[in-house]
Amino acid sequence: MNEQETDSPQSLQNSCRKTVCGKRRGSGKCAGGMSDREEWQVTHSTCPCGLLQLHEDRRPRIQHVYGAQHPPFDPLLHGTLLKATPKVPTTPVKAKRVSTFQEFESNTSDAWDAGEDDDELLAMAAESLNTEVVMETANRVLRNHSQRQERHKLQEAPGPEQKPKPLAEPHLVPSGDLRLVKSVSESHTSCPAESASDSVPLQRSQSLPHSATVALGGTSDSSTLGSSVLSEREAFRLDKFKQLLAGPNTDLEELRKLSWSGIPKPVRPITWKLLSGYLPANVDRRPATLQRKQKEYFAFIEHYYDSRNDEAHQDTYRQIHIDIPRMSPEALILQPKVTEIFERILFIWAIRHPASGYVQGINDLVTPFFVVFICEYIEQEDVDAADVSRVPADVLRNVEADTYWCMSKLLDGIQDNYTFAQPGIQMKVKMLEELVSRIDEQVHRHLEQHEVRYLQFAFRWMNNLLMREVPLRCTVRLWDTYQSEPEGFSRFHLYVCAAFLVRWRKEILEERDFQELLLFLQNLPTAQWGDEDISLLLAEAYRLKFAFADAPNHYKK
Repeated sequence: MNEQETDSPQSLQNSCRKTVCGKRRGSGKCAGGMSDREEWQVTHSTCPCGLLQLHEDRRPRIQHVYGAQHPPFDPLLHGTLLKATPKVPTTPVKAKRVSTFQEFESNTSDAWDAGEDDDELLAMAAESLNTEVVMETANRVLRNHSQRQERHKLQEAPGPEQKPKPLAEPHLVPSGDLRLVKSVSESHTSCPAESASDSVPLQRSQSLPHSATVALGGTSDSSTLGSSVLSEREAFRLDKFKQLLAGPNTDLEELRKLSWSGIPKPVRPITWKLLSGYLPANVDRRPATLQRKQKEYFAFIEHYYDSRNDEAHQDTYRQIHIDIPRMSPEALILQPKVTEIFERILFIWAIRHPASGYVQGINDLVTPFFVVFICEYIEQEDVDAADVSRVPADVLRNVEADTYWCMSKLLDGIQDNYTFAQPGIQMKVKMLEELVSRIDEQVHRHLEQHEVRYLQFAFRWMNNLLMREVPLRCTVRLWDTYQSEPEGFSRFHLYVCAAFLVRWRKEILEERDFQELLLFLQNLPTAQWGDEDISLLLAEAYRLKFAFADAPNHYKK
C-alpha cells in the first residue's frame, strides 16, 4: 500500500516539491543540477526531474516570429549555414507606444535592412550568389561611371585640337568588397537604363522595352543616345498598337490598358474612335459604319442648319458665333473653314439636345477631336498653325462628321454638366472640396482662411475639362487616359483635378492674399508642360482614385 502511494504521480509530485525541487529556493538548483535560468528554459522532456507541472507554464516561453524583417531559414537549402547551437532567446524590451502613424513610420526600419539578426542572411546570399554575375555588374558600373566622367570633362574644357582619351579598363574589384545585387536580371538592365536616364527623362507611366536597353559606348553622345532610346521605346509601343489593331476583332479592354500611358500619334485617330464607341471592334464593319454615320450627320445639316437664323434658334447660333473666336489655338480656329466646321458641329448638337442646348464650355470640347483627326492628313508637326485650306474638301467633311459623333459620345456621359443650373458641375466641385480637405487639410484650410471658394476656380476645371489650364498638347495626352478609364471624363476627372490642385500646394501656401490666390489659381504656370508632367499628374490621380473611389466615405468628415 505504501509502495503504491509512493509510486503514484501525486506522491512523486509532493515528494519532489518537498525534497528535490523545493531545494531550488534555498540552493538555487534542482535535483538535476540545473540553475534557475536553465530550469525555466527546458521542458519536461529534458528536465532531469521529469515532472511537467513543475517546469512549464511558470513563465511564457518566447517564440520566434518570422515576418518581413526576419524571413525564416530553409533548413534544406541553408542547412550548412545554421549554427550548431541556437541562440538563447532573451526577454524582449517592451516597445514604447507611438502616438502617430508618422512617428511609427519614422521609427520603422526598412524591411530588408541588415542588422544583427540578418548576418546569416547576408552570408547566405553571398555564398549562393553567382560570382560571375557580381563581377560583371561591378565592372559595368565602374565602366559606365568612368565613361560619364570622361564625357563630363570633355564638355567642361573643350579644346580645338583636343581629342578624347581612350578609356582605360577598370581595375577588378576584390571579391571581398563586392556588393549584393537583387537579381540576375536587374544586374544586366539597371546600369544601362540608369545611364540613359541621365540624358533624357523617361515617362514614368511607360515601361522601357528590353530591346531599348543599350550599353553605352566610349564615344557615343548622351543626347543622341537618349533620343535613340526614346525612339526605340516609341517604336516598340507603336508596334504593339498596330498588332492589336490589325486583328479582325480588336480587343477593346486590351486597347484601353495599352492606351492608358499614352497613344502614339500615328494610331491615335483610330484608337480614339474605337475607345469612344464611335467605331465597332470588328474591322469588316468599320467602313460601312463610317459611311453611314457621315451620311447621317450631313443629313442633319441639310435638315437643321438653315434654321440657325430663325427666331427660336438665332440666340443659340449668335452665342456660338461669339464664342468660337475666343477658343485656342487661335491660328487654327480663326481660319474660315475651321470656324464654319465648328459652328455647324455645335449648332447641330445643340438642336439635337434640347435638354441642355448650347452652353459655354462645350465649344472647347470640339478642338481635341478635330486636331487629332486632322493630323492624319497634315504633315506639319505644329498643328496649331496648320493650313487647313490645303486639305481636300472630302477629307474635311469626313473629319467634321467624325468630330461631331465622337464629341457627342463624350457629352453623353457628362450632359448633366450642361443642363439647367449645371448640377453635375456643382456636385463635382463639392466632391473636390471634400476630397482636398482629406488629402491635404493644410491647403484646404489656407483657402478657407482667405475666403477662396472652390467654385471660383474649379468651376472652369469641370466645365472645360482643364482645357483652359494646360496646353492643347497636354489636353490630347490627358484625353488618351480619359478615354481609357471607365467614366474617365466624369469620375476620374475629379481625382485629376484634386491632384492638379495639390500639385501647387507650395505656391498656394506662399500666397497670403485673396486676390493673389485667386489670380494664381486662375492662371497656373503650365505653358511649358509636356507629356512627362501630365503622366505624373495622372499617376497621382490614379493613386487617389485607388484610395477613395471605392470608399467615398473616406473623404467625408
